[in-house]
Amino acid sequence: MVRRRLGPDRATGQRRFTDRAFCYPGYQSADLAYAITGHSAQGATVHTGIALVTGTEDRQWLYPAMTRGTDTNLAFVFTTRARPADPQPGIRPAPELDRYDRLHREGAGYPPGLAAAAEQGGPRQREPLAVLADVLGRDGAELSASQIRQQNLANADHLAVLNSIWTAETRAARQDRYRDLVMAALPPGHRQPLSHQARWLFGTLWAAELAGLDPAEVVSSAITPRDLAGARDIGAVLDARIRPRVHPLLPRPQVPWAGRVPDLPDPGRRAYLAQIAAMMDDRTCRLGQHAAQTKPGWAITALGPVPADPATRRDWEHNASAIAAYREMYGYGHPDDAIGPEPSREAPGQRAAWHQAFAAFGPADVPDVRAMPDGRLWLLRDTYAAQTAWAPRHTGKDLRLARLGAFDASLGAIRASAEAQAARKAADHARAARQEALADSYRALRDLYRQREHTLAKVMTDRQEWEHATIGSRHLAIAADTELRRRHPGQTIEPLLSAEPAGASVAEPDGKLSETATRIRDLAAQHHAFRERVGRRQRPMTPRENLDWASLGETLPSWWAPYPDAILRPPKPEITPSATILQRAAEHDTELEAGG
Repeated sequence: MVRRRLGPDRATGQRRFTDRAFCYPGYQSADLAYAITGHSAQGATVHTGIALVTGTEDRQWLYPAMTRGTDTNLAFVFTTRARPADPQPGIRPAPELDRYDRLHREGAGYPPGLAAAAEQGGPRQREPLAVLADVLGRDGAELSASQIRQQNLANADHLAVLNSIWTAETRAARQDRYRDLVMAALPPGHRQPLSHQARWLFGTLWAAELAGLDPAEVVSSAITPRDLAGARDIGAVLDARIRPRVHPLLPRPQVPWAGRVPDLPDPGRRAYLAQIAAMMDDRTCRLGQHAAQTKPGWAITALGPVPADPATRRDWEHNASAIAAYREMYGYGHPDDAIGPEPSREAPGQRAAWHQAFAAFGPADVPDVRAMPDGRLWLLRDTYAAQTAWAPRHTGKDLRLARLGAFDASLGAIRASAEAQAARKAADHARAARQEALADSYRALRDLYRQREHTLAKVMTDRQEWEHATIGSRHLAIAADTELRRRHPGQTIEPLLSAEPAGASVAEPDGKLSETATRIRDLAAQHHAFRERVGRRQRPMTPRENLDWASLGETLPSWWAPYPDAILRPPKPEITPSATILQRAAEHDTELEAGG
């Protein structure tokens, strides 16, 4: 006999049950909780299995949940979050992203709520198979003791850990050295202890030293030309004078870690840092070898396939080691993008490591122009006007207006048809005829807007194709312009302007539909001309085919091709542990056995 439970008593807070009880004859063959978890069902067998999937499970849970039924197994999948308050793995996206997507759809001309929902497949909804695919791709298996030991040995000399040790041991010595340089360069009347704001000055001096400048000369050049009278904070004043000179500079290639050991007064600490530097150099080398063995996506994207020739393979491993060292040291884990965006100038060490990895790249979309002569830089800069001269018009605003016009006309036709139907029911045939004529007019206007939208969409597609085809040359011209301005700060250089042909909007000026139709025809003619030009440029000359641009590398590498990804993948292999780590682990095990 069972009773249904009610809510608690508001006065006393005690549980309440119904007065009447009823017989539950099937309790011996039923679970009174009405449902069980997938883990508790692993040893059970039923004729029908019903699994409730929220999207946060792993494949170890899904397998027993979907194999308990002998006749039928069903999966009910949440395509949206069951409860928004439930914690989900990972961090929440920034709220500005939703606003950006909304403005992007609005700029494309999709009305809010209707076309946007059709484009996105509904608000925050996913396909059930996509949710199940994510569950299958999530591995929740725990590692064995031997696997954990192997993983710990492989990560015992992780560069993130070693770099934190290196930073903690060298930061104070570096700042003390910069402080001594500043105090020695200051005039006798201004030699006072630096405030806490001097850390910004020390960071700027570190960036200058990484760029190849002498910190003592930089400090002297900031003090000598101008007086420090009236300065409330010497460190802040010097930092403000040095930053404009240091910020445009790029870090130079860094020597191995063994060559960066500072000259510390304590021999024990200096020997300790030498050991850390040797471990970091060894780890960096092994990271390149590991990348050649595992062939990750970021390495193939950045450097191409692993060469078969031993000498070329060693060069490939050397380049991959710099990139892999930056990724491991600063925790950049994108599977395809090798190093990500350039770090801020407020982190000189990370920025220097980023440029060290960037210099290891093979042919890049925007090559390094710092070593090019001025003549070639001026030539590359002039290509910007040639590339922008044949750009199709940007019709995004007109496309948005055409889509909104078609949407409003459709609503007007629906409204007029409904008014005509209501007038016919009321036997008002004259009003019904007027509304039918109005509905026909709205439909004709809708068709006109849709034809215009079709033409504008083609032109906008041409614009996107042009941007994709010329992004390398345009970025190269911008880089050349930037380098010229850096080399010649006192020279007046005209701004880098686009040579795109100016054109008026296709919107009706003062109701003149004939002019709008003419512009639409012009855009259609420009579309056909653009397609013919693109057809002639299907095989552009790569820089290696041009003897004058041989140092720029390939713009269209032949090895690039998309790789299909499987849902279930084997676990990533660990890097080979260091020989020193393995030796110390063996000695430790021997000591434990001897002690036992």
